[in-house]
Amino acid sequence: MIVIGGGASGMMAAAVAGSRGKSVLILDKNKNLGEKLKITGGGRCNITNNEPDIHKMLKIYGEGAPFLYSPFSIFGVKDTFNYFESRGLPLVVQARNRVFPASEKALDVFKVLEREMSKYHVTVKSSSSVRRINVEGDKVKSVETNNGLLYAKSFVLATGGMSHPETGSTGDGFKWLEDIGHSVKSPSPDIVPLAVSDEWVKSLAGVSLSFMKITFYQDDKKQFSKTGKILFTHFGLSGPLILNSSKKVDDLLQNEGKVTALIDAYPDTNEGKLEESIIKVFDNNKNKMWRTILKEIVPDGTQKAIELMDTGLDFDMKVHSITKEDRKKFVKLLKNLPVHITNLMGYERSVVADGGISLKEMDMKTMSSKLYKNLFITGDLLNVTRNSGGYSLQICWTTGYIAGMSA
Repeated sequence: MIVIGGGASGMMAAAVAGSRGKSVLILDKNKNLGEKLKITGGGRCNITNNEPDIHKMLKIYGEGAPFLYSPFSIFGVKDTFNYFESRGLPLVVQARNRVFPASEKALDVFKVLEREMSKYHVTVKSSSSVRRINVEGDKVKSVETNNGLLYAKSFVLATGGMSHPETGSTGDGFKWLEDIGHSVKSPSPDIVPLAVSDEWVKSLAGVSLSFMKITFYQDDKKQFSKTGKILFTHFGLSGPLILNSSKKVDDLLQNEGKVTALIDAYPDTNEGKLEESIIKVFDNNKNKMWRTILKEIVPDGTQKAIELMDTGLDFDMKVHSITKEDRKKFVKLLKNLPVHITNLMGYERSVVADGGISLKEMDMKTMSSKLYKNLFITGDLLNVTRNSGGYSLQICWTTGYIAGMSA
């Protein structure tokens, strides 16, 4: 058995097949296996999401949900917990049901898979580039590599998608699948930060605000809202809230209308209550400059950014001189911080890129191709929509395990 791709799903497939006594060769074009796995979750590795209800879990995967009931019934979230914890890697559940190794080190997740492959004598051939897949009838016969042709009884294709191309995920598998007759949806960056044109946003690079509401508009018409954590960067917006909005934003951008957003810095406080709290601050600081008391009102770390905005407000006046109109304008500003979206960042910053083989062309009980019965396809090569929060890696564990059991 040959596994092409030494990422999360490929290593899982190789380890599981090895445990069944199969002779397994894993090929990877990188010098080392698991390069993307080692950096996932900022190096902490969000290994899965602790959602025990399979129906709630699968809703996250959108149109892919009906196809995933069978594989998740075979190897789901509980099985992921059992697999890693029984092999000496305790897991912890954190905010938003995200699951991490207790050590918070992605390298420790990699080491579990590495030990399993070594235990079952999986042969690893790194720096081995596959150039094409050769088929004969309804079977894959061989793969052409930089070291010549390699033959096997079964093949697992686990090359990953297009996110983080620096780790080797450059979409090779999509081309090979198309070459042998499969339908492949062209990939695009999916869970990815947003680039904006606003200098005030960029001035906050490195600032993270945990409870913000952002509402997206196209041509001044409200489209959708989300509430959560926003990370400001030198190019725009990131963080879980933004990453999980990016797919919808991309759909809007494809419509060719202007996409803007308004950030509510105080989503749990209406304008009236916010104004009341601001009046209290003003009353206690009547003879001070407005600029010097901004930090007592605006979210931590955002004072300079607020000053950068073209608001028409004079922050150099004394508090006792602020008019009722300016005060109300200030309240509205804090509830509607303006953002102008220019584009999504590219594959190099995406957590996941969408696209891949149509699930209609897969036997999801075995992860085998319906066109080639000895070809098994896993992970990011499948056209499944994912959110950040452990959902993408769970697909890797599920499909890798099933491929390893079936091949």
